[in-house]
Amino acid sequence: MKKVKVYVTLRESILDPQGSAVQGSLHNMGYEEVADVRIGKYLELQVEPKERDMDTLIKEMCEKLLTNTVIEDYRYEVEEAN
Repeated sequence: MKKVKVYVTLRESILDPQGSAVQGSLHNMGYEEVADVRIGKYLELQVEPKERDMDTLIKEMCEKLLTNTVIEDYRYEVEEAN
């Protein structure tokens, strides 16, 4: 069994209104040091490898369902599940 951690973020060219709102709130709370905030998603999958190549499988899942590749980028890590 493998644990797959998928990190999804908006592309740099896409405005992040949620991140801007959080940054504004942090500034209002006195955290002026925060220069930028980008909001993303974190997914954790338990995957049982079969005949398919793990990298191909993960990329297909990300590009078909887990991300919107028009506006989002993703990266992933694969490790042994406990």
